Amino acid sequence: QVQLVESGGGLVQPGGSLRLSCAASRSIFSMYNMGWYRQAPGKQHELVARITSGGSTNYADSVKGRFTISKDNAKNTLYLQMNSLKPEDTAVYYCNAIHSGSLSSYWGQGTQVTVSS
Repeated sequence: QVQLVESGGGLVQPGGSLRLSCAASRSIFSMYNMGWYRQAPGKQHELVARITSGGSTNYADSVKGRFTISKDNAKNTLYLQMNSLKPEDTAVYYCNAIHSGSLSSYWGQGTQVTVSS
């Protein structure tokens, strides 16, 4: 079992920045691919950014150049640095871990990000 706990969400003005964190209950990054997803009201769940166990990253087109995913192996923590935020980035953001072999998947509880003036 893996527990994931997100933090760092909040209310920010357009153009502002936030950094989301996802703390894992144990050391998992060497065996798990990690991702950030989001869901806005009335919209589908969507992938925002992903980082593999080997460190390769990919991003949704809507956030390329503005968001950066990273991980700190020593702290068992995944991050999402979000810059130049837009109102359309408003959503609940979820952390996800998928085992690279078994494909077992774990989710955090989500953190709300609201971009509004």
